[in-house]
Amino acid sequence: MAKNNNKDRAEKILQRLRESFAMPKWISSRNNPFETLIITIISQNTSDRNTERAFENLSRTFPITPEALAKAETAKIEECLKVAGLYRNKARVIKEVSKIILEKFDGSLEPILAMPFEEARKTLMRLPNVGPKTADVLLLFSANKPTVPVDTHVNRVSKRLGLAPVDGDYEDVRASLQILYKPEDYSAIHILLILLGRKYCKARKPLCEHCPVKDSCPSKESVAYEA
Repeated sequence: MAKNNNKDRAEKILQRLRESFAMPKWISSRNNPFETLIITIISQNTSDRNTERAFENLSRTFPITPEALAKAETAKIEECLKVAGLYRNKARVIKEVSKIILEKFDGSLEPILAMPFEEARKTLMRLPNVGPKTADVLLLFSANKPTVPVDTHVNRVSKRLGLAPVDGDYEDVRASLQILYKPEDYSAIHILLILLGRKYCKARKPLCEHCPVKDSCPSKESVAYEA
């Protein structure tokens, strides 16, 4: 009964979030997998706005293909990414990943994304600087595979809402959300928890009073402000 109650509460939260936030337009169309990978690498420890600006700089300078970026001068990639921070490391990773995809996978991520889920995930995570979140973003949004990427917002918000164990690691949180929600809702819950975390359920000074799901939140009276 408790499990069913938690599922009902989870569905109520999802419905309320759908009513409170508009889904980004890009969700409706599948992105180029390689572009998604490059954007995700750029986005690490970077704001959305600076990620967008850096990707625009890069795409104006180079075709966003493994061949073009593998052959590009590292200094020129760095120049494009300066606005995003950690640009030297990101430029190195982008060049290295592009070279591997070009040489080992004939310049396309499609052979990896066509693999069974677990095999595809492990193969992606062998690429430089590709951790579970980046792999899951690619698998969900570029291959429609059943997974929920867990970024810092999803991790924090799902725990505060009681949708995942407070002491859970990445895989615990991912598994908890996938049990509570249907695969067709994985992209929605990922995006909506991020939007909730950015606007209301902030790490410091969460705006509980104005939160659209406060009535379903077990932490609203005692949430600890996180650094």
